Amino acid sequence: MNTANQYLKAIYLVQEIENGPASTGSIAEMLDVSPASANEMVGKLEADGLCAHEKYKGVELTDDGIMRARDALQNYCIIERFLLEVLEVEDFRAEARQLEPVIDETVAERLDTIIDRRPECPDCFDAEADVCALLECDPAD
Repeated sequence: MNTANQYLKAIYLVQEIENGPASTGSIAEMLDVSPASANEMVGKLEADGLCAHEKYKGVELTDDGIMRARDALQNYCIIERFLLEVLEVEDFRAEARQLEPVIDETVAERLDTIIDRRPECPDCFDAEADVCALLECDPAD
């Protein structure tokens, strides 16, 4: 199950990839959900004032949505870095995706004290490669 923060993060990354509004199809694909599920959550996020959705044009995050998306992306980066650098988990991306919905901000902050997160996080995240560009790992991982 994907959380609102995961949707916000996905919208943020799709907007970056598409250089404009995020299509609900791209959001659904990134989260591996049905387009109907993506549309439903986008409606909820819009009702909460976190995004604006215009049919056939796409989804754009509001300023509040961008802030929450960047926080969610930073937490995800912390999880990835912790799994790779501290625990040396080989398939850290898959593990990070599984842990993302259950690691809250408090736990992410505590993990952050263990890792060596760069100040440019989350701007270091490469949306197309789906990984932090600063992580020292094989791109094929």
